[in-house]
Amino acid sequence: MLGVEMGWRRLLFANWPVEPKIVERGLPEGLEVDTYDGKAWLSVVPFTNVAVRPRRLPAAVGVSLPELNLRTYVTVPGEDRPAVFFYSLDADGLLSVLGARLAFGLPYYNATIEMAERDGTVRFRSRRAHPGDQPLRFDVRYEPTGERLDAGPDSLATFLTERYRFYVGGRGGKIGYANVDHDVWSLRPATFEFGVNEIFRANNFAHPDGDPVCYYSPGVDIVSSRRKWL
Repeated sequence: MLGVEMGWRRLLFANWPVEPKIVERGLPEGLEVDTYDGKAWLSVVPFTNVAVRPRRLPAAVGVSLPELNLRTYVTVPGEDRPAVFFYSLDADGLLSVLGARLAFGLPYYNATIEMAERDGTVRFRSRRAHPGDQPLRFDVRYEPTGERLDAGPDSLATFLTERYRFYVGGRGGKIGYANVDHDVWSLRPATFEFGVNEIFRANNFAHPDGDPVCYYSPGVDIVSSRRKWL
């Protein structure tokens, strides 16, 4: 199975600090929570995928689809590669959802998603439609504000976004992964207004306390390897 090329566009990174034990209990064995200043982080990321296609094919043959994911940050002992672990990924496109599940083992779910931009404000609404799964509704408005962040290597923004691998749990306790390559994220502070946010409940988390730390990015182009096994 080949890797994938795509573009991620108009992203909101909404990030909540939580106690590490909250994240740890839901991770596959072999993954460890990655923390910043003693806290684990849960991040909700709505955006749109563009030109999604197998590697080495032209962008013109790719498909575009909006997506919503919930993720946290992990490491594997002996692997010097800070990574992402996805709890769920909702996308508007049944064939793409099935393909991502097959190719990468990622927990993708089919959803009906509306995403539109007006006067610089993005409106993102999602309703999970995956057969047999618990419902998930999500509604947010967001927009960039302020200047581009000058995020240093030890900053929270870099910790949350500059990740070049993701892990997935496999059968029999195996851990799968794929490496990703992209330019450094261009980030700005973001304002937000949630209408409804059921993503934590749908993933068996209580909603974290307080407001999230939010960033907006116009996006980057992504190249992902095929799935491999540790």
